[in-house]
Amino acid sequence: MNCAENAAIVFEQRRPFLLGLAYRILGSRAEAEDAVQELFIKWLEADRASIATSAAWLTTACTRHCIDVLRSAHTSRVDYIGTWLPEPIHTTHQDSPEHRLELASSLSTAFMLLLERLTPKERAAYLLHEIFDMDYPQVADAVGVQEAACRKLVSRAKANLGNGHARYQPEPVRQTQLLRAFHGAIASGSTVSLSAMLSEDVELCADSGGKALAIRETLSGIARVLDFIGQSLHTYWQTCEWLPIEINGAQGVVIRADGVITASMTFGFDEAGQVSRIFIMRNPDKLAGLEAALNVH
Repeated sequence: MNCAENAAIVFEQRRPFLLGLAYRILGSRAEAEDAVQELFIKWLEADRASIATSAAWLTTACTRHCIDVLRSAHTSRVDYIGTWLPEPIHTTHQDSPEHRLELASSLSTAFMLLLERLTPKERAAYLLHEIFDMDYPQVADAVGVQEAACRKLVSRAKANLGNGHARYQPEPVRQTQLLRAFHGAIASGSTVSLSAMLSEDVELCADSGGKALAIRETLSGIARVLDFIGQSLHTYWQTCEWLPIEINGAQGVVIRADGVITASMTFGFDEAGQVSRIFIMRNPDKLAGLEAALNVH
C-alpha cells in the first residue's frame, strides 16, 4: 500500500466525524461536504511525516476552515430572502440509545438555529467542547486561541444559548403521535387532535429562500398556527404524498408532489413534550439532499 492510499484510508475513517463537525458549525450539509472535500485534498498534499496526530490535525484544519466559511456565510444570510433555516439532513444512527439521543439533540433544527446566535469562534469552541467532548487545550488548538480565551468563548456561548431547551427531544412514541395528529389535520382540515400537542406560544416559520411559495413571517400563538395548518396547509398538502423519515436526529416528514419533494417539516419541543416550534423547509436547494437520500433508500 502506498502513502497516498494509506492517507486516504486514515481520512475516510475520520470523515464521518469531520462531516458531523462541519455540518454543526455551518448549518449546511452541502457546505460541510465541500469543506471536508477541500480538507481531503489539503490532507493529501500535507507533509504528513511532520504531523504528530492525524485526528488532531484534521480536526484543527476542518474547524479553522469552517470558521472562515461561516464568517462569509453570515454576511450572505443577512441578505437572505425570508426566514433562514439550517439545511435538513436525513439521519440514521447505529449507536446506543444514549449516544443516539445526545447526537440527535445536537442536530435538531431548533438547536442548530439557536447556534446562529454565536460568533463563528464561539460556535466552533462550544461544539468541540460540549458536543464532541474535547478538553479545553485541544479546543484552543483547534480554534487557534489561548486556553483562557477558549474558556471565555465556551462560557459566552453557554450564556447566549440559554437553558438548552432547544435540545430537548421527547420519546419516539410521542414524536410518532405528533406526526399522526399532524397528518390527520392536513388530510381533514380538523386540528382538534393536533391542538392538544402544541404549546400555547407555538411558532411556525418557513424557509423558501425566495425560490418557492411560503410564508415570510413567523406565525406566533396556537390560534394563528392552527388556523394556518387547518386551512392553508390542508389546501396545499392534502393530496400530496406524506413520507415520515428521520430528519436531523428526530422524526420529521417530507411532502412529495408528483414524485418531487416540495417541503420538509421538523419540530422543536418544550420540556413538557409539547411542540413549541414548527419548521417548514421549502427552499428547493436545501431539499436536494433529502431528495438524494430518499432515492438512495
